[in-house]
Amino acid sequence: MLIRSIEKFLRKHDMPPTKFGRLATRDPRFVHDLRRGRTPGTPMERRVETFMRAYQEMADAR
Repeated sequence: MLIRSIEKFLRKHDMPPTKFGRLATRDPRFVHDLRRGRTPGTPMERRVETFMRAYQEMADAR
């Protein structure tokens, strides 16, 4: 489930949900909305997953 992956990502990278939303989707309320039941479409899910993967790769390279 996408929200689970995001929550793990937020804890691992000590990132506020609003920052994640701005960086991943240009929507600072994205995580808040997911927590309240919003269901993103497939393209948005892919966008978020791609962001998390790229961010992790960048963090690993440091």
